[in-house]
Amino acid sequence: MALALNAAAFRAWTQLCVEALSASRAEIDALNIFPVPDSDTGTNAFLTFAAGLEAIDSLAVDTPLPELIRGYTDGLLMGAKGNSGVILSQLVRACFRDLPIDAGIGPDDVAHSFAVAADAAYDSVGQPVEGTILSVARAAAVGAAAAAGAHDGLDDGRSVFNAASDAARDALERTPQQMERLARAGVVDAGGRALVVVLDATGQLLTGRRPEPVRAKLPVPIMVGDDLDPEGPSYEVMYLLEADDDRIVDLRAALGLLGDSLVVVGDDRLWNVHVHVDDVGAAIEAGITAGRPYRIAVTHFADQTARRPRQEGRVLVAATTGDGLAELCRECGAVALEFTRDDPLTAAQMAAALSVTGADEVIVLPNNPRYVRQFEAAAQAARRDGIRIAVIPTQAQVQGLAALAVHDMGLEFDEVVVAMSSAAAHTQHGAVTIATEPGMTMVGPCQVGDALGVVAGDFAVIGTEVADVAVQVLERLMSPATEMVTVVLGEGGDASVEQHLHAHLREHRPDVDLVVYSGGQENYPLFLAVE
Repeated sequence: MALALNAAAFRAWTQLCVEALSASRAEIDALNIFPVPDSDTGTNAFLTFAAGLEAIDSLAVDTPLPELIRGYTDGLLMGAKGNSGVILSQLVRACFRDLPIDAGIGPDDVAHSFAVAADAAYDSVGQPVEGTILSVARAAAVGAAAAAGAHDGLDDGRSVFNAASDAARDALERTPQQMERLARAGVVDAGGRALVVVLDATGQLLTGRRPEPVRAKLPVPIMVGDDLDPEGPSYEVMYLLEADDDRIVDLRAALGLLGDSLVVVGDDRLWNVHVHVDDVGAAIEAGITAGRPYRIAVTHFADQTARRPRQEGRVLVAATTGDGLAELCRECGAVALEFTRDDPLTAAQMAAALSVTGADEVIVLPNNPRYVRQFEAAAQAARRDGIRIAVIPTQAQVQGLAALAVHDMGLEFDEVVVAMSSAAAHTQHGAVTIATEPGMTMVGPCQVGDALGVVAGDFAVIGTEVADVAVQVLERLMSPATEMVTVVLGEGGDASVEQHLHAHLREHRPDVDLVVYSGGQENYPLFLAVE
């Protein structure tokens, strides 16, 4: 009889897949040696399917099946983790794309869904390698096609699915014959094993059949961290991407030149990008060229495969610009990562800075809106080493100073993170810079040499004198509750500006304290903060 799919059965299937991957993830993690022996394939597969389940759990109980499937496959795509997780999300997405869910699903429909899923998986990978999840997916498609042909004229989708599942299990056992690294370690492919777990769960729901356990591991031990190729890329980069479909060909080409293990999956302007590279910044820039990357995650393989003993203690890391600001941060006990406009911090530098601290607890102050997301990506990798790490989303140098001012080593980690976050959030910030070319701003046109006042990251004032513009910025930042104004003078800062601001406050707000530092930052004669 034809297979019938309804919303209740679909929800049950998604739950069953998560339960099966949860039960198998430790085993699959232990099999993981390709493309990098980072022992996380089972965990990534579980997290990917858990993301899909979470997506549909947020939908109403009476959500129609087509919307349910769309929500689930989008959840898989957006929550996909790791190389195998991304490929699994594409296999499921492609499998459901052409299924006649409103009618009975026959043998040809099942065979077609396996074929398009395998094609989509191969197409998503930059350099397909046999002996992997791809080989297992292709074998399933071949098995389904053969079964559908043998049942020509019959309405039996279940038997075709069972044939595909059996073919996948046989292909999994053959993976060590296709890849020397698997044979040397005495294991089957971890990604292929994850796919077989999903197929077994599906078969259990469709037919009630519980297949015999797969012989996943031969009697040859594998040590976590073995076979990490010193010549291979050092970082795994993943991000979601909003981009037009016609930009993806160029994106694949650009990323293909940077590294390996390239997988790009998705459609309808939503893509999940995975690649192994040495140049993390270039991989992210390729995404920016194609569209809008977000949820950027960076993993340093050497850190992940070699867990280091950690010392007790807490380290503060602050991104700083200007010698004076760097010294202020060091005086507050922070490690200063210095950058300039011509020499910005790279994602690799951020990851390296967090990985070498040797501390149990790390608090990061990005102090720049462009660095917040990159530091958070680097922090994800550090957390896998067991480090407690918090990235406080400071947008400006003066917010970082405010956060450092309230740090207390005697407080518990969570307590001090809350205190520092609150101090940064309650610090209104502005700046004054000088226009280097004519242009149009949010408050009108400017000419070369004009003083431009910045409030919370946006141009708000245009004038001819730095001191006058500084006063106008300050007025926009202050409120009746203001207690203190902090001014950070930039490279070659004019002392008369400090005098001008002091006189203004003495006349209009004698209750407010003024603190002035020499920051030495380039391009900005003044940073201002109001607390």
